[in-house]
Amino acid sequence: MNTATQTFELKKGQNGPGLEAGYLARRNIWDWLFAVLVIVGAAVAFALYSDRMDVYEKSILVGTVPSIIWLGWFWRPLQTLTLVVSAFSLLAIWLYQGPAGVADLERAEQVFLLKYFISSQSAILWMSVLFFMSTAFYWIGIFSPDGKTFESLGSRMAWVAVALALVGTMVRWYESHQIGPGIGHIPVSNLYEVFVLFCWMTTAFYLYYEDQYKTRAMGAFVMLVVSAAVGFLLWYTVVREAHQIQPLVPALQSWWMKVHVPANFVGYGTFAIAAMLAFAYLIKQSASETRWYKLAPLWLLGIVLCMEPLVFRQSSLDQGGSYWFVYFGVSALIVGGILAARRRLADRLPSFEVLDDVMYKAIAVGFAFFTIATVLGALWAAEAWGGYWSWDPKETWALIVWLNYAAWLHMRLMKGLRGTVAAWWALVGLAITTFAFLGVNMFLSGLHSYGEL
Repeated sequence: MNTATQTFELKKGQNGPGLEAGYLARRNIWDWLFAVLVIVGAAVAFALYSDRMDVYEKSILVGTVPSIIWLGWFWRPLQTLTLVVSAFSLLAIWLYQGPAGVADLERAEQVFLLKYFISSQSAILWMSVLFFMSTAFYWIGIFSPDGKTFESLGSRMAWVAVALALVGTMVRWYESHQIGPGIGHIPVSNLYEVFVLFCWMTTAFYLYYEDQYKTRAMGAFVMLVVSAAVGFLLWYTVVREAHQIQPLVPALQSWWMKVHVPANFVGYGTFAIAAMLAFAYLIKQSASETRWYKLAPLWLLGIVLCMEPLVFRQSSLDQGGSYWFVYFGVSALIVGGILAARRRLADRLPSFEVLDDVMYKAIAVGFAFFTIATVLGALWAAEAWGGYWSWDPKETWALIVWLNYAAWLHMRLMKGLRGTVAAWWALVGLAITTFAFLGVNMFLSGLHSYGEL
């Protein structure tokens, strides 16, 4: 029995003394210090900026304090992440101040640290590089005799990339407020911003499962979807100059956006994790197969990856032709490599029980947040358009996504859905979710068409 399986079995029957002690009694001095720093930081923010906040924003700030404290106590690595992101974000804000103490965005090209590291665009570009490198090291770890060292490097790079993504997000939020009155907004309003959100949120959830199950082999598969998102983000930046901060359209000038969009992307991120682990499950299952039709997951992945550029409009292909040529080649190499090395992959992947359990937990978390996001979206629609539901294409496809995962969980809990069928269903679920997220914007028009390709 490998380490991951032992951890899985231990977690299934865990009733150790840690669960019997009082929750607050289990807090150490660093937990309490973290809580104090969060409260002080929120108090300072409230004192400085409360006059610029409406009642909803003040409520969100107050509610954020116990949420961050609880998350830091629940999973202690988040304490370090929170403090590092806060420190570098404040450093960037301080560096933006000119000699007269007035913010000057032109300093992004004049100050070394801003220009090359912690302005919003620099941090996000570093995030992109590190996510690619993390993916590469996870895969090197699978094939290297000293696999644990490379997988550890991949994990550490993923953590740094998440931190830089958050720094970039926080600094971009600050930068938007310096452009002009009424322009400042939380950076979750267009495809560029939400792809950054998707990348760090998906990785953060994966890193939690990696830590809980004490196995890093899953990272090679999960980080593929993150790297694909980064690839799209870079293409979108070059072709559309999407990194430029734009004023919000009227329908998005609502506090509902601050809660609806992040909740949605918890769902998207965890559904993506479940699908990639489902793919790993099917690869492990087909390790000894030689019949071509039994290797359908690989062929399907190859078709999806290699044909993806064709879904974009011809003008977009013309603008990024060389990029998509490289993309096609890399995708073909990935598929061919997985096909050739499936036996090695099967040996390094955790047990079927672990893959199945993480897949289930990821879908359960995603479904809960997607449900919340759908309810919040209905409330937002009522405020913006006068009705909770209008059968807009985005709303219709969101309902299809919700019904798909509701059925998956129902079959899991009521009928014991496991194994191959569950894995294939999770992969199909990702295709449905991807169309709801991107396809609706590309091929359908409606009230939600804010991000064209």
